[in-house]
Amino acid sequence: MNKDVIAGNWKQLKGQAQARWGELTDDVFDVAEGDSTYLAGKLQEQYGWDRDRAESEVRDFQKTLHS
Repeated sequence: MNKDVIAGNWKQLKGQAQARWGELTDDVFDVAEGDSTYLAGKLQEQYGWDRDRAESEVRDFQKTLHS
């Protein structure tokens, strides 16, 4: 699933993302609108992860959507 598909289906996928990263607020997910770069940045801020870890988390989330 590519970034365009995620952005296009964000409203449906938002619940799955919220379940995975529960410390992020609804506002973060509303602003993200499927933008993986923005989401990774917010994961870095909230969880204190480095950039590579945050991007890896987002990639792993994207992979779970294929299932």
